[in-house]
Formats: sequence, structure tokens, C-alpha cells
Amino acid sequence: MAKYENEVRELLKLVGGKENISAVSHCMTRMRFVLADEKKAQTKEIEKIKCVKGTFTQAGQYQVIIGNDVSTFYNEFTACAGIEGVSKEAAKQAAKGNQNWLQRLMSNLGEIFAPIIPALICGGLILGFRNIIDSIAFFDNGTKTLVDISQFWAGVDSFLWLIGEAVFHLLPVGIVWSITKKMGTTQMLGIVLGLTLVSPQLLNGFSVASTPADQIPVWDFGFAKVQMIGYQGQVIAAMMAGFVLVYLEKFFRKHCPAVISMIVVPFCSLVPAVFIAHMVVGPIGWKIGNAIADVVYAGLTSNVRFLFAGLFGLLYAPIVMTGLHHMTNAIDTQLIANMQNTATPGTILWPMIALSNIAQGSSVLAMSVLQKKNERAKQVNVPACISCYLGVTEPALFGVNLKYGFPLVCGMIGSAIAAMISVGFGVRAVSIGVGGLPGILSIYSEYYLIFLAAMAVAIVVPFVLTFIIGKAKLSKADLVGEEEEAEEPAEAAAETEEPAAEQTQDAPTELKAVLSGRVIPLEKVPDDVFSQHVMGDGVAIEPTDNTVVAPADATVSAVMEDSRHACGLTLANGTELLIHVGIDTVDMNGDGFELFVKEGDKVKCGDPLIRFNPDKIKAAGHPTTTIFLVTDEGKASGIQYLSGMDAKAGETAVIKF
Repeated sequence: MAKYENEVRELLKLVGGKENISAVSHCMTRMRFVLADEKKAQTKEIEKIKCVKGTFTQAGQYQVIIGNDVSTFYNEFTACAGIEGVSKEAAKQAAKGNQNWLQRLMSNLGEIFAPIIPALICGGLILGFRNIIDSIAFFDNGTKTLVDISQFWAGVDSFLWLIGEAVFHLLPVGIVWSITKKMGTTQMLGIVLGLTLVSPQLLNGFSVASTPADQIPVWDFGFAKVQMIGYQGQVIAAMMAGFVLVYLEKFFRKHCPAVISMIVVPFCSLVPAVFIAHMVVGPIGWKIGNAIADVVYAGLTSNVRFLFAGLFGLLYAPIVMTGLHHMTNAIDTQLIANMQNTATPGTILWPMIALSNIAQGSSVLAMSVLQKKNERAKQVNVPACISCYLGVTEPALFGVNLKYGFPLVCGMIGSAIAAMISVGFGVRAVSIGVGGLPGILSIYSEYYLIFLAAMAVAIVVPFVLTFIIGKAKLSKADLVGEEEEAEEPAEAAAETEEPAAEQTQDAPTELKAVLSGRVIPLEKVPDDVFSQHVMGDGVAIEPTDNTVVAPADATVSAVMEDSRHACGLTLANGTELLIHVGIDTVDMNGDGFELFVKEGDKVKCGDPLIRFNPDKIKAAGHPTTTIFLVTDEGKASGIQYLSGMDAKAGETAVIKF
């Protein structure tokens, strides 16, 4: 009889039977199901199964926590159900079938923008800082900026533009590269195509609106002329160009003989893609932008400007995500020029933009509060919030609000209400200024109080809405950092059925630290399964070195050979241990990890088990916190867990029997 025969049959029945399983895989401690109809899963009954420690749903996957012995359970389950398991990546793709079209669209957008979010965050912070030092007149009675009075800061401002330009002007390069990476085509071709969209030979896209049509350079093909326009900062044109390249390459790779594919495929993919990008995709993108600009201008100067303000405030953030918001600079310039000789010069549009930035930043602020225990999320939330409040919203939009959906909508609602207040009371800015919270410095002084009221709305409404909805909508995984692949302790302290006589080691009275570093209690670990002791009791270590060692003489009972991030041990007295390096590091697929042992090996206290690269873990966005658990006490009793001190690997006792 199989070890989990009864439990396997019961779980199969309670998830809705074989016909309800679209895909199944497992990670270190969990069964991961993609169910055709998740409503058929009887969660309460499943959690009553003896070996089940809990369930949750994330990213379209129904996950059942089994524990260290999940690989054994998985093998018995797939055999009983008569189905083949799939890889975790395949399960992810299958899970998308449980999402509606909007969720799939958001998911795909997120996957495209995820690799470039760090650059957006960095660029956003830099541009926000530059806005403060070169746009806000703090000095000489409000007539000069820090850059105006200091050559040093003028130099800093000029130098930092190197990074700002690289991130935002050359954004199409990153977008096209990311698309080719996601779609599995040649990334270098994507980079080259992206570079053609921002070539210095072209008229900079940010200068097109202010350049007379007859002064825009053209390519003259005799029978037709094509404007030499760059697409700096543009998203739609870059995405369309990227997908054109991807599908051309896939087509030619499919139909081209392998012997000449190295020559034919790149040439036949890239050259037509560049032509299409500049002759079809680009012009379409600009027409869309011009149409939006015309609507905005008409709305701001009509008798229904109050209602238009609400619509503009609602839609401005999505417009930013397309890259078409840069057209508002041209509209602002024209508004200022048209109203220069009137009794109320200035622009009504810029205050609304500043308020929209504040509203989206407030949504991120609420997410930061909700996810204060999620270390991975905080690495994106905090800088994105700061950047947004300083007037650069892309990091917040693509890194946080678009990812979860509802924060974006909450920010849009707050922005709409604030915009209606601003336009309804005629708030005007002297000129285009700093977005976000410093935007008030661009407002005519007589409108300060009204604009402050609008700012309060832009802060409070999105924050409260996001917080309330997030409380109800976000899973524990979202709140505390237990990601879909939540890495967990080494799988099976696999039942070693060796006779006791073969286990010659004496049962230890204490376990040494598996790493050098600060020992902390499990409750401080940013992963719900660990921090709530679902898998067992133990401690965690914030490492100061990179080699995991055996805490005592033991037998290696389980390892994850692919991801190499976790290891299970069994002591002579039957006590089972789990060592798990980092949080969510299973996502790294072994990159940055070296495994020194295999299942069944005998190890002595202090023997190396795993070596890892902390920099790679941090670069991947994961905490390096390492978990050390007792998953089965065996014959041990009265176990004490020590924390709150600095430990040395293989020497300092952290668990005592």
C-alpha cells in the first residue's frame, strides 16, 4: 500500500476529480493545481485531510500545502489520478486559462514591463530629484532655483540627465528587448530595432509637437516621403514594433531551412520590422496621440470643462501607460501662449496632471502600508511611491498599480474628483512645472487653498479606497510575501528506512547555526507559511556569509536538485530538519546556488551543504533570509529555539534539545 494512498484518493475527489484538473505540478512543499472550475474544490474538506497543512489560491493556481514529503505525495497522486504532471512554468501558463481577457492582458503587460521596472524606478527618482533642484524657485524671493544659484548643483543636474535620458527617452529599446525576451526570439534583434526608434538621426519625439511641419526631416523615396520622427518615450509604437519583429522572426524561422537560417532569418525579420515601425506603426501612434491632444484642448476650453476635468483626471493615468501623455506638454504650451494676453494667463491642464500623479502615488502608499511585511513588495513600493509623489508615475503605474489592478482604479477615481475641484474653481499654474506634491509651487498663489483641498482629495480618496479594497481582496501571499512559488523547506525528510543500527551517530543535544549571521525568530520572516509555523518551529538567519553547513551529524533526506536552494536532514533520533535559503528563491531555478550533497549522503556537523550568491538573490528581488526548521521532532522533546544573537556557522547553538 502506498504511503498516502487514502489521502491521495480523498484529495483527488475533493478537487473535483481528474476531469477538473487542467495541470498539476509541485514545488518544495506544495501541490499546485490549475483547476478547470475552482469552485468545485472543497477547501474546508481538503484542509481536514491528515497530511494537508493548508490551502490558498494565487495567480490562477490552487495550492495545497503538504510539507517536506510533497514529492512522494505528488508521485502517488499523479499515479492514482492517471495524469502527467507538468513543470511549474507550464502550470503558470495553464493557470492563465483561469483568467479573463483583462487579467490575461494585465498579466502579459506585467511580464513585459517587469524586467524594466528597476530602471524605471531609478530613472523616476532621478527625474524627481532633478525636478526639485532645477524647477522649484526656492531662492531670491521665489525667482531662482538651486541650479540657478549653484554651479555645483547645475553640474549635478546636467550630469544626472544622462541616466534620465537613457531610461525615459530610450524606453522603446527596453520595451522591444523585453518583448523579444518574453516571446523567446532573438533579443539582440529587439535591441537593434529599439535603437532605430530613437536614433539621433531622427527628430526627437519630444520635439515633434513644437516643430513646424515643413521643418520635419523626411526620407524621400521618390514615390513617397516618410517623416524622420523618433519615438522617444513612446510605448504603443515600441510594443507594436516589437510584436511585428517577433512574429516575422517566428515566421521565417519556421519556414527557413536550418542551414541558412543564421543569415536569412535575422535579415528578413529585422529589415521589414524597421520599415513597418517607421512607416506604419509610428504614424499610427502619432495619429492616436494627436487625436487625444485635440480632445483635451477642446474639452478644456468648452462649456463642459467641469465634466471634462473629471474624465481627464480619470483617464490620465492610463494615457501615461501608453506614453502618449507627452503630448500634454504641447497642449500646455499652446494654452499658455493662447492665454498670455488674457486676464487669467497660465494653464488649467498642468494642475490636473500633478493631481493625477499624487493620486496614483497615494494608491501606492496604501499598498505600502498593506504590504509592510512583504519585503519583496517594499523594494518596489517605497521608491515607486516617492518617485510618484515627485511627479514621475511610470514606476508606480507599471510596478505596482497595474500589477494589482484595483490600486490603479482607486487612483483614477481620486484623480477625477480632485481634477473636478481644480478645474471647477479655475485653478491655474503659471507654467508647466513639477508634477506630484511639489506641483503646488507652480500654482498661482491665489489658488493655493483650492489646490491644497484638491491635493487632500487626491491623497485621501485613493489611499482609503485602496486600503479598504486591498484588505478584502489581497491574499496573505500578497500581504506578507508568500509568492506563488513560495519556497519552502526541503521537501521530504524522506523517510529513510535504514535500520537504526546503521545510524551510528549519537542523537545531538543541540543544533548549530547553519549560517553565520543574525538569528531572528520565525515571526519576522516575510513568508506566511514560515512565519506562522505551518511547516514547523525553528529560527531564521540573516546571513553574513554564503555557505550553508550541517548543524549536526545527519543524513541528507531531501534536496531540490533543480533549484538547489533547500535541503532536508534527518538526525539519528528521527528528528527531521529543513534548511531553506532565501524567500521565493525557487524562482531562480538554481542560478546562484551550488549544491554539495545528494539524497542519502551522511554529513558531519559543519560540512558544507549549499553555497549561494547573495548578490544574485538580491538582484532577483528576493530576501536572503534563510530558514532553519524542525519539521518533525522525532524522539526529541523540550526543544528550545534561540534567537536575537549573532551566530557563527557550525559553532553557535541555535536549537537545543
